[in-house]
Amino acid sequence: MIKKFLEKLHNFRLLPVFVIVSMVIGIVIGKWYGISNFELTPPIDAIKSIFHGTYEFSISNTLALGVIVGLFMMMYPAMANIKFEDLGKATRSPKQLLIVVFFNYAVAPFFMLLLAKIFLSGEPDLYTGLVLYGLAPCIAMVIVFTYLSAGNGPLAIILVALNSIIQMMLIPVYAKLLLGDVRFDVWVVGESVLLYLGIPLIAGMLTRFLGVKRFGEKWFHKLKFYLDTLSIIGLLFTLIVMFALKGDLILEKPMLIVQMAIPMTIFFWIMFVVVYLVGWKLGLNYKDAVAVGFNSTGRDFEIAIAIAITAFNPTVALATVIGPLIEVPVMLVLVWFAKKTEHKFFSGKE
Repeated sequence: MIKKFLEKLHNFRLLPVFVIVSMVIGIVIGKWYGISNFELTPPIDAIKSIFHGTYEFSISNTLALGVIVGLFMMMYPAMANIKFEDLGKATRSPKQLLIVVFFNYAVAPFFMLLLAKIFLSGEPDLYTGLVLYGLAPCIAMVIVFTYLSAGNGPLAIILVALNSIIQMMLIPVYAKLLLGDVRFDVWVVGESVLLYLGIPLIAGMLTRFLGVKRFGEKWFHKLKFYLDTLSIIGLLFTLIVMFALKGDLILEKPMLIVQMAIPMTIFFWIMFVVVYLVGWKLGLNYKDAVAVGFNSTGRDFEIAIAIAITAFNPTVALATVIGPLIEVPVMLVLVWFAKKTEHKFFSGKE
């Protein structure tokens, strides 16, 4: 009976139902406990407090750890499914790397700035929050979206690693260029890379290497079902945590959500579709086009939230927190769009 329920989680047609239910549960929890009244705790700060022995049990601290747990549950299975030799092949993809670098650093920040000017010029805090959200490409969840859409996982990891290195150097430059004199600890970028990418990658690759070595490839193939299930459960758990964190604002200030949702939805759809079709036009296969599309579209909400909390006022921080509430559902729709259009654009391409 449990396995039948788990199999339903794998049914992509039912996933929207589970997503909506998770969002509602999060909103109810947030409303019930009044979580939006609590001070935000960046997940990295919560981890540091544990190592320093200063961790205090509170709802905000627990939710911060919940984000980390949920992202690990999502990332770890995707990493465990990667073969080490495939990573080597992915590094020899100059066309894919150039597409992602161009769209992430020459297009995305300025496109988000344009949308902020069009839709939020009269709301300075929301404007700042939206521009912050567009500064850096995602270094975690894009791997999961690539994974869910049956894209090239090893390529996605290489692209994320490349983005991690570049954004450590360019985020301060873009922040000053687009927002003026912004001061924040640039090492927060490196810490995010280690926490959200490094740890799941090491754990996943060790699982595959040791598991296959001891039990064989057939055993790992059976394990894959449960790993895939864990990834989906992690996605739903992360949604519950994120919507509990600030989801009650949907009920209290629905127009705030709408103000952010319109430009962000436009950004995600246009960026993904354009890059996805550019990949198609340039002769990429479906798996690579999907990996390139999501790596050029997803934004690093962890970095945006961390910068907003440390360098701006609470309203700006709130605007960045709203970001993933919009991004995750929209990106899931884009996963559906990619899978629906695979045979239309990429039939016959290997």
